[in-house]
Amino acid sequence: MGKKLGIIGGMGPLATVKLFEMIVLMTRAKSDQEHIHILVDNNTSIPDRTDYILNRRGEDPRIQLIESAKRLEKMGADFLVMPCNTAHHFYDDIVNNINIPFIHMIEETAKYIRERYPAVKKIGLLATDGTIKAEIYHEIFNRYHIEVLTPKRDYQKYVMDLIYNIKEDVVQNNLDGFYKAMDDLKEQGAELYVAGCTEVSVAIELFNLEGEIVDAMKVLAIRAIERVGKEAKDM
Repeated sequence: MGKKLGIIGGMGPLATVKLFEMIVLMTRAKSDQEHIHILVDNNTSIPDRTDYILNRRGEDPRIQLIESAKRLEKMGADFLVMPCNTAHHFYDDIVNNINIPFIHMIEETAKYIRERYPAVKKIGLLATDGTIKAEIYHEIFNRYHIEVLTPKRDYQKYVMDLIYNIKEDVVQNNLDGFYKAMDDLKEQGAELYVAGCTEVSVAIELFNLEGEIVDAMKVLAIRAIERVGKEAKDM
């Protein structure tokens, strides 16, 4: 019997579905039985991570995050992944409460860029205010000698608009502001972009976003597939 993958989900639900879909589509398999056994805890009760990091308002997300991780471990998961970049601010707290491996999406993204783009020195981060304030990407990418650039405040608001419009199911027809944020990053010296929010990952396909973007959630899907000893296809 193969290893079971546990997904700490619900942040948001659409991103959870997208990761599940990526793993299925990217797994090289010739039958149902060759696919990965996946356990999903779509825990939509997890409080907003960005609001807590920025303002320390509301319930601490760690309580529900740890509960989800423990629940998946009890269900039989051999290792965990979490399709939420901002929630990785609480990664160590979760790890300290479980006894199974937990793939770190942001570290794996840094490794992926080093492998695929060895000459890159600066990336433009498309992420939530919470991820940026917590410097989750900065801390890890610095270890791999990659500088993380973020949009200026006037442009970052457009990134947040895109992210929360997807979370709140608000139709967005105009991406001019979001592309201005990308242009700002390029002017700062970004050599490629990183989708550092799973809603941005969703937007890549939803809006057919232009530009060379490394999708952290896609990297996570690849690493999860490899973790169980299977081969990942390119998408």
